[in-house]
Amino acid sequence: MKELRIDMRKQTPEEQAQGVKEVQLCFKLNNTMPFTKEYDEMVHELFGEFGEGSRLMAPTSVVRGKNVKIGKNVVIQTNSLFMSAGGITIEDDVLVAANAQLISNNHDPEEHQILTCKPVVLKRNCWIGAGATILPGVTVGENAIVGAGAVVTKDVEPNTVVGGIPAKLIKRL
Repeated sequence: MKELRIDMRKQTPEEQAQGVKEVQLCFKLNNTMPFTKEYDEMVHELFGEFGEGSRLMAPTSVVRGKNVKIGKNVVIQTNSLFMSAGGITIEDDVLVAANAQLISNNHDPEEHQILTCKPVVLKRNCWIGAGATILPGVTVGENAIVGAGAVVTKDVEPNTVVGGIPAKLIKRL
């Protein structure tokens, strides 16, 4: 998997303006009545793709939301964090519990103004437990379950349950 590097010191004025717009949109979304037309319009504006029948419960924090693709019938509970410079793909029928963090970028350990980015992929019908953190470059397999509070540093095989820090195999389904 190829790593994308973004030098934050070299953002264009357009990129900076988009970042400001996104922060303001998140603030507005987080203070808007859910299940209203206004709320739904903001969710669709915030993300690159947002599938039919999917739900996002505020509050949420989203950075580079246009790099997020959300499939159909996805449920994302409160206090979600999307750090999506490297791209985040959530396939159909995924459940993401409260306080989950999907992080597709990090900082270079020597040059902190450079983001190192790898995509995060949540495959169909997986379940991310409350407070779990999915780190850059991780794919969570189809039908997999990530336990509450887990920190996922490596790919999760389909039809498995993982948990802990770092996440390890608990059982096969």
